[in-house]
Amino acid sequence: MRMQRLKLSVSFLVSTTACLALAATISACSSRIDQRGNLPDSDMLANVEVGHINKQGVQDVLGTPSSVGLFDGETWYYISERTETTAFFSPVVLERKVIVIKFDDKGVVSAMNTLTLDDARQIEMVDRRTPTAGNEFGLLRQLFGNIGRFEGSKGAPPK
Repeated sequence: MRMQRLKLSVSFLVSTTACLALAATISACSSRIDQRGNLPDSDMLANVEVGHINKQGVQDVLGTPSSVGLFDGETWYYISERTETTAFFSPVVLERKVIVIKFDDKGVVSAMNTLTLDDARQIEMVDRRTPTAGNEFGLLRQLFGNIGRFEGSKGAPPK
């Protein structure tokens, strides 16, 4: 009787552990949605009128931009992206919005555009490598290459 209880207890423990491991594995594979960036509400964007609001007013309404144009500082970008990540796979971009606000030389809004993922361009990365001077050493040469290249204990120069 006692042996049967022990066997039942062990089988219950094994099946419970297997179920928990399966549940953990399945939940690890569920997708995760991430929202990054600064995307103002459409109500806030309605307050930014072309020709009527300056840089300080835009910053008060929308907040600090995600990025500022590098060359003249007269273009502000508010960038937002929503991605889905499943387990260990690369994230998939579900939605991307870039609000581009351009200012004239007086600091007043001159144009405002909204760009989406459809406006993006695919850029192919170049797979070339820049050659460098010198030799390429193998693993053994890197590990043992300096043996015998150091000065002796008496300070005599190497031969």
